[in-house]
Amino acid sequence: MKILVLCTGNACRSQIAHGFLKQNPNFEVYSAGVETHGVNPRAIQVMKEIGIDISDHTSNNLTEYQEIDFDVVITVCDNAKERCPVFPSKAEKVHQNFPDPGKATGTEEEILAEFRKVRSLIKDFSEKLAETHK
Repeated sequence: MKILVLCTGNACRSQIAHGFLKQNPNFEVYSAGVETHGVNPRAIQVMKEIGIDISDHTSNNLTEYQEIDFDVVITVCDNAKERCPVFPSKAEKVHQNFPDPGKATGTEEEILAEFRKVRSLIKDFSEKLAETHK
């Protein structure tokens, strides 16, 4: 099953979701943004804390994947949902808005706490998606 995870900048939320979803051997996972901001180092850090390495991920623009016939297109932020082009395919559209941890402020520990909170929300979402898309 080919899955595309979309976010605004393909830096945090879509990268975290990509990391969780690619653990499923039945999923061929791609992630992209309507813009590219580079993979956020804190996203890499909080995923590494739970044993998932996303350090080799790249920040990609969704235009790079327009030729792929996806089965599922997931938007993980309202901005991406609104700006997502129409994919001329049979792809099921799934939307779940998550807070942007990249906008967190405060001490380093407070920012990392926000990343961990969002990681947990995305983990739960990814597990439910895997259950319903076997």
